[in-house]
Order: sequence, then structure tokens, then C-alpha cells
Amino acid sequence: MSVRERERVTIGEAARLTGVSAKMIRYYESIGLLPAPVRAESGYRTYGPADLHSLRFVRRARDLGFSMDAIGDLLALWRDRTRSSAQVKAIALDHVAALRRRIAELEGMAGTLADLAERCCGDDRPDCPILDDLAERTPERVPAPHRA
Repeated sequence: MSVRERERVTIGEAARLTGVSAKMIRYYESIGLLPAPVRAESGYRTYGPADLHSLRFVRRARDLGFSMDAIGDLLALWRDRTRSSAQVKAIALDHVAALRRRIAELEGMAGTLADLAERCCGDDRPDCPILDDLAERTPERVPAPHRA
């Protein structure tokens, strides 16, 4: 067995080493985010150091909440040594803006629910402003939250 072959690990070991489940590794491959793996003579997927590095990159990007499309763009830029850091920064700043919009939406939801909970007696009576509010709201009257 060559040194190169000994450096390769199975999908289970790749999952353990990177914190990305085997199921997600197969999914990332199926959508083209990661290249198809090298197959051993047995047909099993094997992963080398560069593959593991890419998986860790994807894991960190997912931990930061980047979309799959953005991760694909970031991976392409990471692999492109002629890239401009301005491109990377633009993707990151777009994501920061989307996160801030989502935080504002969540704060609004939390405020509304806190207000409704404050108005609810929480006793044995059936009257409940929380349920009343939910029953009164229809999709036509309440705009859908903005998604980035």
C-alpha cells in the first residue's frame, strides 16, 4: 500500500475527523458541493487530507449559517489562488446583513409573544389572548417574514 493510499480514510473516519456526518458528506457530494470521492478497490469512498480540509471548511461555514450556494461560492474562491479578497468580503457582508435582518425578525416575534403572554392570565379560565391572536391572524393580513 502506498503512502498516498494510507493517508486516505473511509467515510466514517472522515465524518469522525471533521464533525460532518457521513449522510451530509454524501449529500454534499450529490449536490456537487464536494467532488466525487476516490473509490477503493472495494468500492468504498475514501478521503484524503485535502478532502478532509474541504469538509472542515464546509462545516465551519455551515456553523456560521452560510447557505449552500454561498458555501459553494466560498469554496470556489478558497480554491482559486487568484481570487480577490473583495469577493470573499462581499459574500461575508451580505451574510451579516441577512443575519441582522433575521435577528430583527426574531426580536419582533419574541416581543409580540412576550406581549401576548403578559396579557394572558394563565389561569384556569379558557380566555387566552395568545390563542385569540393566533386565531385572528390570516395569511392575507399578516405579511410573511422577509427571507434573505
